[in-house]
Amino acid sequence: MLWILFPLVFLSAFQMVLLYLYGHSVIAVDMFLNLLTTNMGEATELLDNLLPAIIFVVVIYVPTLIWAGISAWKGSPLTPCFVRIVRKTAAATGLVALFCLFFLTGKAYRVTNDLYPINVFQNIRLAAQRTYATGRYAETSRHFRFHARSTHPSDEREIYLLVIGETARAANFQLYGYPRKTNPGLSTTKNLVVFNKALTQSNTTHKSVPMLLSAVSAVDFDSIYTQKSIITAFKEVGFHTVFLSNQLPNHSFIDFFGKEADEWRFIKETQKASDRVGEGGYDGALLPLVDSVLQKNRCKQLIVLHTYGSHFEYHKRYPQQAARFLPDAAAEAKAVNRPSLLNAYDNSILYTDKLLTALISKLKATNTMAALLYISDHGENIFDDNRRIFLHASPIPSCFELHVPLMVWLSNRYQTLNPTTQTTLTAHRNKVVATSLSVFHTFTHIAGLRFPRLQSAYSLASPTYQSAPSLYLNDHNEAVSLQQIVTAPQDRTYLHHIGVELK
Repeated sequence: MLWILFPLVFLSAFQMVLLYLYGHSVIAVDMFLNLLTTNMGEATELLDNLLPAIIFVVVIYVPTLIWAGISAWKGSPLTPCFVRIVRKTAAATGLVALFCLFFLTGKAYRVTNDLYPINVFQNIRLAAQRTYATGRYAETSRHFRFHARSTHPSDEREIYLLVIGETARAANFQLYGYPRKTNPGLSTTKNLVVFNKALTQSNTTHKSVPMLLSAVSAVDFDSIYTQKSIITAFKEVGFHTVFLSNQLPNHSFIDFFGKEADEWRFIKETQKASDRVGEGGYDGALLPLVDSVLQKNRCKQLIVLHTYGSHFEYHKRYPQQAARFLPDAAAEAKAVNRPSLLNAYDNSILYTDKLLTALISKLKATNTMAALLYISDHGENIFDDNRRIFLHASPIPSCFELHVPLMVWLSNRYQTLNPTTQTTLTAHRNKVVATSLSVFHTFTHIAGLRFPRLQSAYSLASPTYQSAPSLYLNDHNEAVSLQQIVTAPQDRTYLHHIGVELK
């Protein structure tokens, strides 16, 4: 019987690992999708450092399965006394569960969302539906057009660089008041506007990055199956487009959008597995490729970079000679290792600072009308408080996953031709920003693109910008208010501290 119920046993083991990481939440739709979109390298790095949870699961489940197998092989029946005890215990447990179901749950309680394991099987069904819809994306988006036009001079050389970071949280950026010097380069960079209250609408890469690259947001995410990305908008007005990623392709919308570009490359795809850790695997490997693009001296150029940023394991995201905060070698996911994990994470932020500073210097050297926008897809938990949460992608996000760095740099030539843009951006730097909504509209607005889907009220480069309601895209692709989903006092205190009031 136990082997017949093996799917439930497997799901329970999976659930225990998630409880170890997050302390709450059932196995989500996004977690099943992550099984399909996470490459083997990422999975290996993570599992290698979850030994406490894995050992616990092995100790609990493996002996039980072996015992069940031996009993079935020997044909040893359970004693009538044992069967009676188990039945009575199960009946009593069922009655208590029914009592809790009918009398202790709130009005928002739904069996398909809240009753285990029914909710897990519901999430498997939704994951299968989304996988099917994703597989048909080429067909369902085939006729999409932005109908874009440019308002900038056709003979003016323009370069726009969109940098999408990975797992970087604002709390560890010196630019946001962090006491460690994690941004020595950006802190002294002129013409840089830093937005202090930027919040993502998703803590998962496979949702957050597509929202950053397209006009969809939490309120209409499911329309993504019929839309194309910012790259197509730039192509429609004559830009040469390049997409460069330091991540492996994973058959997600990130791949689909990236491959809209005239030139695209996932640099890890052409590397041997052994070369993905080391000089060839760091984000700095993108710099020579950017140089190659800039040397073409094209009149209209868009470059989109997708970095590996601060993804776990943190100490593998930068060369050891770049480490300032030591020791940084611990990787096992234990709260006792937090000091070392935090050092490694801060070193990864420091390396991102070096990357962005280098990119800005390259744009400066062109003496052209240029702009750079940097945004992280989501943040990260590093055993920050008594909840002992680690990593990201839990169905209930923490403040450290929500608050992300967002900054814009404009060249001198850009400011000469568009003298009010820098002032407008600066005027909005302390307003709440929904990055999943505003990055697309802000970046296209800065580049002078205009099209029916452009909403200037969501562009930080527009005088009419207004903060949108604080929403979050939940596991079932529903837009819910942060007021509803962020309930932990630690998260509310943090958001209040940075000036975000949940209403």
